[in-house]
Amino acid sequence: MTTETTGPSRYARHLMARARAFDAARPWVWDATLTAVWTVAALVDAAGGWRNTARDPSVPVWLVVTLTLGLSVPLYWRRRHPMTALAVMAGAALVSDASGAFLQASYLQMLPVYHLALSRPPRALLWSLALIAPPLVTGALRFPSESSDQRVIPSLWAYLLVALLGITVRSRRDDRAHEVRLAATVERARIAREMHDIIGHNLSVITGLADGGRYAAAKNPERAAQALDAIGTTSRQALAELRRLLSVLHEDGETADRAPQPTLTDLEPLIEGVRKAGLPIRADLPPDAPTLSAGAQLTVYRVLQEALTNTLKHAGAGAEATVHLSYGPEGVELVVTDTGTAVPVPGRGHGLTGMRERAARYDGTLETGPLPTGGGWHVRLRLPLEDSPS
Repeated sequence: MTTETTGPSRYARHLMARARAFDAARPWVWDATLTAVWTVAALVDAAGGWRNTARDPSVPVWLVVTLTLGLSVPLYWRRRHPMTALAVMAGAALVSDASGAFLQASYLQMLPVYHLALSRPPRALLWSLALIAPPLVTGALRFPSESSDQRVIPSLWAYLLVALLGITVRSRRDDRAHEVRLAATVERARIAREMHDIIGHNLSVITGLADGGRYAAAKNPERAAQALDAIGTTSRQALAELRRLLSVLHEDGETADRAPQPTLTDLEPLIEGVRKAGLPIRADLPPDAPTLSAGAQLTVYRVLQEALTNTLKHAGAGAEATVHLSYGPEGVELVVTDTGTAVPVPGRGHGLTGMRERAARYDGTLETGPLPTGGGWHVRLRLPLEDSPS
């Protein structure tokens, strides 16, 4: 059961998506804003507040301002060059702790550490620890009184927490990227099957119509004109199906073409189109269709389409086909047989594989093979009378 998205949460996600898109297109805006905010905050602290935490209040103001800028300005490059930014900031932190200034801006080193954990190999965190440790050790050795509790331990805890946060965010991001890639692979496979069915079937029908029209042109021009009309109709139908299928590749979910897919009511027009291509077909389609999901009905349609297409391509001259669709308590059964002499050769296409995948998607089974009587081919599809899988 799905829960409808509420308005405020949907609006919040929309704003977040817009913000991420803006940041991806203009990363310098956010980088410059964050750097400016922290630089101003650090300079305010350097204007007088730093003396409350300094071990040596006699440190020159010009040095404090210089170190403050060295600890804040490199934040602008923290995403593109986090190791370089951290190295510059660690140098300023080393001078800060060695001089006794102990600027609180040293904690800004955690921001490049976060981006190292987020976007660089794990060994980069070891190098970052090697950069952060010397200032802490230097300050602890020169000013041992309370330096461990006030500087070393808080800094190490901050480093550990920020590194774990970056690793966690990176892991979740990688999982989402994997899910997106997997979904894209499944969607590409689905589109490939649909395109195979649409193009393969309609081209086979067009080829049969063209061959029939060529033979009829000399003796019966009216039949040739009918064949050309049928070719035009089949081509337009194929183009319409392809446009509907491919529209999802370049449209969003709200504007993509949502024209309905073929259903059980489209089986008769499908069979009639193949008849016009020159394949005699005896069809037994019950008038009352059971309740099947849209996906299951599309599966029946595509399997019949593929089976008749294979008959057109492989059965040979003089072949006939029989289509029998039946419903029972256990489900729906489609049986397609032909009297051809040629046997389809398995290849690398999506034909038989696509039919089996479609059947399995709805807990059905598919059987294919030569008829036991000798000569001819059969396709048997069984689908349970159940709702589509979630």
